[in-house]
Amino acid sequence: MSTHPRLTPIPLTEDLLRGALHLERTERGVLPHRLPDRARAQNTDGRLAMAESQPAGVRLVLRTRATVVELDTLPTKRAYVGAPPRPDGIYDLLVDGRLADQAVVTGGNTLTIDMARGSAEIRPGPVGTLRFSGLSADPKDIEIWLPHDETTELIALRADAPVEPAPDRGRAVWLHHGSSISHGSDAASPTATWPALAAALGGVELINLGFAGSALLDPFTARAIRDTPADRISVKIGINLVNTDLMRLRAFTPAVHGFLDTIREGHPTTPLLVVSPILCPIHEDTPGPSAPDFSSLSAGKLNFRAAGDPAETAAGKLTLSVIRDELTRIVGQRVAEDPNLHHLDGRELYGEADTAELPLPDALHPDAPTHRRIGERFARLAFRTGGPLAVARD
Repeated sequence: MSTHPRLTPIPLTEDLLRGALHLERTERGVLPHRLPDRARAQNTDGRLAMAESQPAGVRLVLRTRATVVELDTLPTKRAYVGAPPRPDGIYDLLVDGRLADQAVVTGGNTLTIDMARGSAEIRPGPVGTLRFSGLSADPKDIEIWLPHDETTELIALRADAPVEPAPDRGRAVWLHHGSSISHGSDAASPTATWPALAAALGGVELINLGFAGSALLDPFTARAIRDTPADRISVKIGINLVNTDLMRLRAFTPAVHGFLDTIREGHPTTPLLVVSPILCPIHEDTPGPSAPDFSSLSAGKLNFRAAGDPAETAAGKLTLSVIRDELTRIVGQRVAEDPNLHHLDGRELYGEADTAELPLPDALHPDAPTHRRIGERFARLAFRTGGPLAVARD
């Protein structure tokens, strides 16, 4: 931790943070959560608990003349048995909306996961310090985007000039819910996830409720969306339901209706976009579950395969093709009474031609260039004038 005499402690208050639905006060500081208390109390899945505590889209937003800003954090870094070490989570510094610097925090807790055994063990570690210096002394808006895939407890904030919450610029709030792809799996940094890129291009404020492995139509997630103020909403549905082999078509259809009904209880006329899955060749016509190919670990990466039987679709097992067809039908049925409901085929974001140029490296998740492509396309399709989530331009 820093002992720089010119730096003044800044209280870590809710008005300095955006993108989190709850701040948990801990013994040392605050832990941002992307689900509220009540939703977390109803969850029994450790994977979702880990995902919602990873601060995808969460950022400190400050107005200041400071030339030096320091942030003490306690990250929880993941390690997978048999796999190469993961890189440290990246913090992005934006100054007046432009990427100005990047940094990492070493140390922190280590969560070691053995996927073959289904076990996990945590080893405590030290707090680390992030320092951004050499900033202009002019008044400016500073955003520090936290690592999208690394649980991050905020311990202390310091600066060499007074800090206040950045003013509300009047931008529309876009709340997006989806899977690990929306969470930002394999993106280059927190502002390079496809939702962050789309939000920047669309001129909107992002709330990212992408939960790795956990976009499963949970009622408590729908209630969290219902109760969160937002001007535009999108929900990307499909891949995790196949990954987990969680339900059959008989359960899927009413679950989608119930999820949308709950959202509409709090947002009856808000533009709401239902997005079907991007192309994923292993699961287009083969049901789940997705199974890790542990033999690929010897080459330094983990690939996935479809472990289901295509013949089982006749009994109601879900594939991405089945889900796309049913989402098209569901939205078509509902739109007669809900003109602010819209549908986007995920293959318009990443389709067959893209798989030849930018194949999914592990057969499930897009890499950094593909995140950029998806973000640019989503912004063009959704936020353009006349688009389903169109935002008025000054």
